[in-house]
Amino acid sequence: MEINVSLIVGTIINFIILLAILKHFFFSKVKDVIEDRQNEIEDKIIRADEDLEKARIFKLENERILKSAREEGKKITEEYKRKADKVHSEILQEANKEANVVMERAKVEVEREKNKAEAELKKQVVDLAVMLSVRALEESIDEEKHRKLINDFIAKVGI
Repeated sequence: MEINVSLIVGTIINFIILLAILKHFFFSKVKDVIEDRQNEIEDKIIRADEDLEKARIFKLENERILKSAREEGKKITEEYKRKADKVHSEILQEANKEANVVMERAKVEVEREKNKAEAELKKQVVDLAVMLSVRALEESIDEEKHRKLINDFIAKVGI
């Protein structure tokens, strides 16, 4: 096999010319496309990092707001519970006052009824004593009849 030097030299010259043409017309455009794509990817990575940082900040802010809202809700709940306890104790105090007033009225009413009953009883005793005296004076009574009248009187009075 023979090596053809002129063919090799021609091929090399053609390759260099083709490389120069490609470099002049295509390599700069390909290089620009690759650089544009690389810049676009870097921008997307930077934006993704920024978005991630914003998301982290928003998450922290939301957690802070949520914590604040929970604390505020707890304060409101405690305030309403305190108010409810206050109203409850006020209602109990008012109910106790009313119960005491009713008890006092009942005591007064019982005392009045008792006094009324005692007065009625005294009146009846006086009436019976008067009746007994009238009977005793109308009749001449011996001792046995006198005892019988007293026993009848005691039985009517209920002593």
